[in-house]
Order: sequence, then C-alpha cells, then structure tokens
Amino acid sequence: MEAQWIKIYEKNNSQALIDQVVQVLNKNGVIIYPTDTMYALGCSIQSAQAISRICEIKQIKPNKNRFSFICADLSSIANFAKVSDFAFKVLKRYLPGPYTFVLPASSKVPSVLVQGKKTVGIRIPNYLPILEIVKVLGHPLLTTTLPQEGLDVEDFTDPSLIFDTYKNKVDLVLDGDFGGLIASSVIDLSEDEIEVIREGAGDCSDFL
Repeated sequence: MEAQWIKIYEKNNSQALIDQVVQVLNKNGVIIYPTDTMYALGCSIQSAQAISRICEIKQIKPNKNRFSFICADLSSIANFAKVSDFAFKVLKRYLPGPYTFVLPASSKVPSVLVQGKKTVGIRIPNYLPILEIVKVLGHPLLTTTLPQEGLDVEDFTDPSLIFDTYKNKVDLVLDGDFGGLIASSVIDLSEDEIEVIREGAGDCSDFL
C-alpha cells in the first residue's frame, strides 16, 4: 500500500496531524520526516518490526550499526541514557540543536539499539513538530538519515522525490519542504570527556 503524504509546518500543526503520525508509529509504522539537519527515517524504538524494516531499507544490520534516537526534552533523556553531571551541562547548553550526543545506554533501551560499547546516540533536534510527535508518542523515535551514497542531492532533500522513491517502502512521508545537506555533529560524552566523532551541522569549535 502506498505511503501517506502529509504536509508539516515548523509550527502551528494541528493536534489531529500530530495524533495521526503517532498512530502510524504505534502500528509498527516507518516514517520519513524532516529534522533541523536532514530528512530521516524513523520508527518507535519499541517496534522491532519497524526497526527491521528500516535496516532493510538502508541495507544494514542492526547489531553492527550505530542508531540514534530522538527524545522530546532533556528530562526524558535520563530514562534511556545515563547522564552524568558533566554530560548534563553539555546537553543543556547545546540542545535542542543539530547534535547527536553519545551516552551510556540505560536498561530501558531495546537491546537491538545498543551498540557494542553499550552506548546510544541521543538527539533533540531544534525542530518543534518532531518533538511534539515524540512527546505524544511517549518514548523516543529511532532516527537515521536517508541513504545518500551515489545519489543526487535532490534525491534526499526534495520531499516529492523522496516520496517517489520510498512510497512503497514506508508508511508515511512528512513534507517539510526541502531538507538540509549536512547530518548532525556527533559528540561522544560516554567517558565524561568530549570526543568529536563527526563534525556536521552543529558547530564543533567549542569541542576541539
């Protein structure tokens, strides 16, 4: 069945729209959505079925890849990651924003999402609609950027082309106009020190 297509705005989306997206996620759905960086694939972290579908789309193995997830706010991060005082000060300063922070995983994180080091990537994008969706969902959203290798820029930034490519692979595409070109910066805080894993959309000058 062809995916749904929904126009989403940076603010003032209806509660009905938010609830519609959450309903898809609660039914093991896979969605494509804009963030403050790039368009991404996402699903509920509680849906093993949806996680498997995302791995199939990206042609990756869940136990050999880094996954990140989106939390609604700073207070909810502590449910899924161990946040030291050092890490909290960094998170508070830079989130919401175009960063992924690597932290030790808590026992509430599904094992399929925990890397070998037992860490998880946490995002709070500076993009209100997705935070509203995650808040209503009640738990984090798995997030991973769309495939880009060998593709033209438009193929992963233009929502109409994205829809054409994935309409038979996902359940819902959220159209937030053209997406960004650069993924989030990845900062490892798991050892209570700062290690820049990837310089991306977030300014890393303070960390280097």
